[in-house]
Amino acid sequence: MIRAGRTLATVRLPTMRRIERRILRISDELEQLREQVRLTEEELRIHQHLDDDARRDAAVGGPIEREDARITSGDVNRFERLLVDLRSQESRLEEQRRRLVDRM
Repeated sequence: MIRAGRTLATVRLPTMRRIERRILRISDELEQLREQVRLTEEELRIHQHLDDDARRDAAVGGPIEREDARITSGDVNRFERLLVDLRSQESRLEEQRRRLVDRM
C-alpha cells in the first residue's frame, strides 16, 4: 500500500539506489579481477617458457635439471589453476551483476 503523497517511483527509489550501488561495487570488483586475470596470464606465459626450457635441459641434463623441470611444471600447474579460479569468480560476478540489472 502506497501512502498519501508518495508514488510508486518514490517508493522504489531507495531500492533502486541500493541495487545501483551493488552493481557499481560488483563492476569495480570485476575491473580489479580482470586486471588480476591479465597479470596472471602474463605470468603464466613466463612460467610456460621457463618450463619449456627446463624440460629441454632435463632431457639432456642430470638430476638437478630434472628437479628444476618438476618445479617449473608445478609452477605452471599452479598458475593454470589460479587462472581457472579467477575466471570462475569473474563469471559468478558477471552473472550476479546481470541478475541485478534485470531487477532494475
